Amino acid sequence: MASFFSDFGLMWYLEELNKKEFVKFKEFLKQEVLQLGLKQVSWTEVKKASRQDLASLLLKHYEEKPAWDMTFRFFQKINRKDLIERAKREIDGCPKLYRAHMKTKMTHDSSRAFTISIQNFLKEKFTEDDYDCFENLFQSKGTESKPQVVFLSGGAGVGKTLMLKRLMLAWIESPVFLHKFSYIFYFCCREVKQLKTASLAELISREWPGPSAPIEEILSKPEKLLFIIDSLEGMECDLFKWESELCDNCTEKQPVNVLLSSLLRRKMLPESSLLISATPESFEKMENRIEYTHVKIIKGLKERNIKMSFHRLFQDRNRAHEAFSLVRENEQLFTVCQVPVLCWMVATCLKEEIEKGRDPVSICRCTTSLYTTHIFNLFIPQNAHSPSKKSQDQLQGLCSLAAEGMWTDTFVFGEEALRRNGIMDSDIPILLDIGMLINIRESEKSYIFLHPSVQEVCAAIFYLLKSHVDHPSQEVKSIEKLMFAFLKKVKVQWIFFGSFIFGLLHESEQKKLEAFFGHQLSQEIKRQLYQCLETISGNEELQEQIDGMKLFYCLFEMDDDTFLVEAMNCMEQINFVAKDYSDVIVAAHCLKHCFTLKKLSFSTQNVLSGAQEHSYMERLLTAWNHICSVFIISKDIQELRMKDTNLSESAFSVLYNNLKYHNYTLNVLVANNVFFVCEKYLFFELIQNCNLQHLNLSLTILSHSDVKLLCDVLSQAECNIEELVVAACSISSDDCKVFASVLISNKTLKHLNLASNTLDKGIASLCKSLCHPDCILEHLVLANCSLNEKCWDYLSEVLRRNKTLSHLDISSNDLKDEGLKVLCRALTLPDSVLKSLSLRHCLITISGCQDLAEVLRNNQNLVSLQVSNNKLEDTGVKLLCDAIKHPNCHLEDLGLEACELTGACCEDLASTFTQCKTLWAMNLLKNALDYNGLVVLCEALKQQTCATYVLGLQITDFDTETQAFLVAEQEKNPCLRILSSL
Repeated sequence: MASFFSDFGLMWYLEELNKKEFVKFKEFLKQEVLQLGLKQVSWTEVKKASRQDLASLLLKHYEEKPAWDMTFRFFQKINRKDLIERAKREIDGCPKLYRAHMKTKMTHDSSRAFTISIQNFLKEKFTEDDYDCFENLFQSKGTESKPQVVFLSGGAGVGKTLMLKRLMLAWIESPVFLHKFSYIFYFCCREVKQLKTASLAELISREWPGPSAPIEEILSKPEKLLFIIDSLEGMECDLFKWESELCDNCTEKQPVNVLLSSLLRRKMLPESSLLISATPESFEKMENRIEYTHVKIIKGLKERNIKMSFHRLFQDRNRAHEAFSLVRENEQLFTVCQVPVLCWMVATCLKEEIEKGRDPVSICRCTTSLYTTHIFNLFIPQNAHSPSKKSQDQLQGLCSLAAEGMWTDTFVFGEEALRRNGIMDSDIPILLDIGMLINIRESEKSYIFLHPSVQEVCAAIFYLLKSHVDHPSQEVKSIEKLMFAFLKKVKVQWIFFGSFIFGLLHESEQKKLEAFFGHQLSQEIKRQLYQCLETISGNEELQEQIDGMKLFYCLFEMDDDTFLVEAMNCMEQINFVAKDYSDVIVAAHCLKHCFTLKKLSFSTQNVLSGAQEHSYMERLLTAWNHICSVFIISKDIQELRMKDTNLSESAFSVLYNNLKYHNYTLNVLVANNVFFVCEKYLFFELIQNCNLQHLNLSLTILSHSDVKLLCDVLSQAECNIEELVVAACSISSDDCKVFASVLISNKTLKHLNLASNTLDKGIASLCKSLCHPDCILEHLVLANCSLNEKCWDYLSEVLRRNKTLSHLDISSNDLKDEGLKVLCRALTLPDSVLKSLSLRHCLITISGCQDLAEVLRNNQNLVSLQVSNNKLEDTGVKLLCDAIKHPNCHLEDLGLEACELTGACCEDLASTFTQCKTLWAMNLLKNALDYNGLVVLCEALKQQTCATYVLGLQITDFDTETQAFLVAEQEKNPCLRILSSL
């Protein structure tokens, strides 16, 4: 009871009082203190106290129970018996009952869903560090108390669910979160998905100990609710749905993906808090669609935990050390062991192999080998040499089930799915007993594989045994479709699927499969993979879509040098992100055989930052040298793109030495958010030695001395750089003077992007050079550069005098109508040469549209005008449309995204297309257009003869009728393209 009687509990109920009731409450408190001679509370403090302050005062002067008893008496006097009843139920009833039920349920579920070692981990006592870790997840920044949306990101099975279960147990057994949350509800997406439709009230009731949950009471305080949404990758939530299609009614049945989307998008119970777990791939896919407050990366077991697990299982110290050493030497297996359940699986498999007198080294050859050995061991009795026919059929049924699940994004299976794939009811207890399947919800007979990766390897085995046409489900597709879906990361849940296919083609794996199933396997699948290589070869668009790391892991698992060389030399461009030591090793294994590369794009994040132990760093640098050797062995590399990469001095030295004498073909270099620990002059020396035409250093911090070194390169007579992008590089106003001299001396630089740097006063020196007759710049970007009102006169002078500048972007600066007026005076001059002007987010209003209209009527060179994200409204757009219809206007592209337009302006927009023969593109995203207005607009486009018209519209933002109309218009009008991004 003590934990409930906190100032938080008291404060919540005092906040239920209206202003008049709260004043009466204070008066009763004053009377009772005087009448009963209670410990004196300062009336001055009481009188000015807020609800939170008064709760603190009561607890400060009285013990918790007397304070609460007193509160009940006052509630009685002001006729708020409802608060008394609710508080008493909360003290003695519902939350307490729910917590007790969840403790029993979680312990029971864990005994079925987890191995013994993981059950023990769940039972470990909580430490102060554990509590601090859980509390920190929901710490609000600053003093503002608002609903928290926290993401847990980590690989499948790495321990996210384990952490969530431990968190719930901590809430059940201790005060952690008790002051913050009355209820925590846990929803696993893979389970919820099976329901098809449900209401939030029904999901809550599924977890309730009795036949019906007190939904009204539970939802009455949404700010005291935490919803845990586990395994979000298991649910296809449509986070792009129009808001009106989402649901805010907690008792209304919805498709479960809409229901969860409504929670995630904060349409439903926006005051509640969310704790969401997802794989990194799923998180990347949806992070821009969910407003989250905090992200925690879950990395899994550390080396000492893995070692301890081996020692616990083996008991024999020497054997444990032998097995662990084998795993530690194989970086891919060691990475697998960071997942608790897979660590147990690997250790168990090695233990059995050693006990049978077999050589464990052979099964540690690759990840596929260990998985198949473990699975086959489960189906072959201890003293037998081969499986029974029944065991063969059971595994074949599981492989069929797994393949269906992979293609239908299903990871929880009912009995009907098992039967459809040849698994009889009598087989289920055996599969549960050996640990291939786990019963996650006994009452509903729902089953999952031991781990998603076990499902993936079983699905891969299916393709070695049968063709997709033999599968009972038409959802299961061909091996070619599988491989391209895997390599292009079409399905984010497919982590190992494709690489297991390749791994199973190794000679030793083929022998194991043939021995288990008792027949020779077809070699058709290898021929189909060669066909995939032919499709990739020479297809630039397809190569751009392929995830390099996925391809590398496939080839690494296959361990076939002939196929590896052929595959790598199909590739002219490769894009990969190496997130850990294992990724670097695997990438190196493949890239050292690549002789045909023209474009390389990579990120190594912090892997090569030098933070690792010396012995690991040596091996890493050897692998890194193999990666960089591609600059020597591929004779025609034209593009190098580095992103989000931190290189130690040694790592940079390797890159430098491989590029230094072999970079004569390189003409594009991109280094975005790259940090080098080196003598900076070496990096700029590399740039100077290259035959670069395009250099992009965005997000890479440049000091003043770095800027000088860069400008020295740009000032060289032999410099061929035409485009320089230094956005968000911390360039200061002082650096502008250095760039200013380059603008006059350099005879090739035509594009300069200085966006997102604080230039301020430096703009004066830049503009002076831009007015110089020797300046040949054509394209200038100064977006988000903190430009102020003094800058517009300088830029106006540039627009008057510069005869080469054709594009100017000053978006996201405080231009306002006054500054726009200054620029427009120059733009209305008959000799203005500017062709493209971008003014997004510039605080322009209807008044500014009058000046822009004057420009459109007088400037015959302007072909692109971007004024998105300004408050132009229908009135301002009418001014622009009237001007566009003038015969002097040759505008082709108009950007009006998020300009607070309504359907009423569509008639004006339509008339611009009918009367301006040059206009072909218009961005109308994020405006409140309606069906009637869009009908008028599309009707006007039908009557025109332009080859293509492009409208910027997000079709899913509209109601069902409008969506159907826009889709039909696209089909009927071959000249119309509707794009969701422009």
